[in-house]
Amino acid sequence: MNVPQFQALWRGAALNERQSAQPHFESLCRLVGHPTPTEADPEGRFFVYEKGLGKTGGGGGFADVWYRRRFGWEYKRPGEDLDKAHRQLKLYAEALENPPLLIVSDIHRIVIHTNFTNTAATAYEITLDDLDRPEVLGWLRAAFYDPEALRPGTTVQAVTEDAAARFGALAAALHARGVDPHRAAHFLVQLLFCLYAEDVGLLKRGLFSNLLGLGARRPQAFPAQAAALLAVMRDGGPSASGGWTASTVGCSPRSGSRR
Repeated sequence: MNVPQFQALWRGAALNERQSAQPHFESLCRLVGHPTPTEADPEGRFFVYEKGLGKTGGGGGFADVWYRRRFGWEYKRPGEDLDKAHRQLKLYAEALENPPLLIVSDIHRIVIHTNFTNTAATAYEITLDDLDRPEVLGWLRAAFYDPEALRPGTTVQAVTEDAAARFGALAAALHARGVDPHRAAHFLVQLLFCLYAEDVGLLKRGLFSNLLGLGARRPQAFPAQAAALLAVMRDGGPSASGGWTASTVGCSPRSGSRR
């Protein structure tokens, strides 16, 4: 199967999650020239559909596809929250032998999340329309054949050190402007928590990052927008799918092909 054939097959598909998951995955196998789970592993020892497992924190479930030392893969129907699916898949990671990639998808979009030890996580987003780009198709091939090719070059320690240096510079700048050190520290902790909340899904993906972008473009608007967000986080307010929405603070999330 070539890329135009794959795109034509799945662009107009209207199947639900259960109907589409395995046929879509087998089409991906054909696209990258890899045997399907049944062809590669008829005994279901290392490459299998619906891998039963327990999850961190208790309970059980299954991964839609598991390929030992390559990936765990979770399908959702189009329009469902793939970030939520990723958080669910992370709970299964230990039972899946901690594969280097955690992949979530529907029939129109695939997001490959890296899961390498001591590296900063990276996400590679693939849309149906992007598959004709060689770089994007290369990400998909790497998931099946060479996950190491997707390993991020930055370690967790390096990211932490860089973040600490940036926050230190912010603290110094606030002090130079005469801001009380305790007030400055409280404000920076609030910013740090907002970044954490966005990362774990308490805030909608991209909401706080977009708010910071707005502040860079329109500094005069940032204090009111930030105050509105922090007030809602403190006192409660509108939410959807477990997170505060962009309408809460008057901004919209951003998206990109690689995050």
